[in-house]
Amino acid sequence: MSLLTKHKVFISYHHANDQQYKDSLLQMNALYDIFIDKSVDTGDVEDNLSDQEIRVKIRDEYLRDSTVTILLAGTQTMFRKHVDWEIFSSMYDGEVNKKSGILVVNLPLTGSDNITAGHGNQEKQLIHPNIDNWISLNRSQYEQRYPYLPNRIIDNLVNKNSKISVVPWGLIDNRPEILKLLIEFTNQDRQIAEYDLSRPMKRQN
Repeated sequence: MSLLTKHKVFISYHHANDQQYKDSLLQMNALYDIFIDKSVDTGDVEDNLSDQEIRVKIRDEYLRDSTVTILLAGTQTMFRKHVDWEIFSSMYDGEVNKKSGILVVNLPLTGSDNITAGHGNQEKQLIHPNIDNWISLNRSQYEQRYPYLPNRIIDNLVNKNSKISVVPWGLIDNRPEILKLLIEFTNQDRQIAEYDLSRPMKRQN
């Protein structure tokens, strides 16, 4: 592995469907020492709290001092309220813990091999050197390419200043240097990321 700094990473995913992919990510991390895992189970957050209380609780108690959130996006992830809360809280610039950068990984069952490079030419050249036909997309095009991504993520892909990259699982699976670079770029851009937080928080699955 390279000498890039390790960053504190929170992994957001649908526990019932996609646990194997989180486990695989952690196994790769154990082998190659890529990041510091800060993930915890947020399933005990009370539904009757206000939106403000939920995002402060998750941001300050669960995401804690993590600086990067990796969203493992499967076919049912977009419907999970706790995932939406974790995404929102990652974007939320709290008094105690500041906003995180976000990296989205589409899992194999989504059938999506599309890529969005949120970190400019450096990411394109180092991680996607074989792609030379980058194009800008509108919302409907993002929805067609990423039919299983949560609406909050689509909101922020349309917003070009969100600095969110989207990659398929196959790009990072057993490729620790690629994952390390993506985490590094995501961490570097987190402070200048401008997130769209206008969508109300999901209240039911």
